[in-house]
Amino acid sequence: MAERRSTFLRLFGDTPILRVMDFFIVHEEFDYSMTDLAELSGVGYSTLKLFWPNLEQSRLVMMTREVGKAKMYRLNLSNPAIQSFKDFYWATTKLNTRQVLAKKSIQFVKS
Repeated sequence: MAERRSTFLRLFGDTPILRVMDFFIVHEEFDYSMTDLAELSGVGYSTLKLFWPNLEQSRLVMMTREVGKAKMYRLNLSNPAIQSFKDFYWATTKLNTRQVLAKKSIQFVKS
C-alpha cells in the first residue's frame, strides 16, 4: 500500500521533524511513546532521537506520564508557538483543500 502524505507535508516538505509534528497535530488527543511516534509517523527511531531533545527543551512537546519504562509524550498545547503552528497547519490544509476542490469543480463543469 502506498504511503499517503498529508497536504501539509506535500506543501512544506516531507522531513522527519515535520512528519512528527504532522502526526502530533492530527492525533493530538492521545499521548505516545517515542517508539510509537517513530513507527506511526514513519521516522526512524534513531533519527527521532537526534531532534527530540530540541523539541523537549523548547517545550514544544511534554511528557504526560510513564507507562512501565516508556515515557509518553504529546504536543504542549499551552505553548503559544504550538498554538500558532497548529493554526498555520490547519489554515494551509484548508486553503489547499479549497483550491483542489475548486479545480475539480471547474473540471467537472467543463466535462
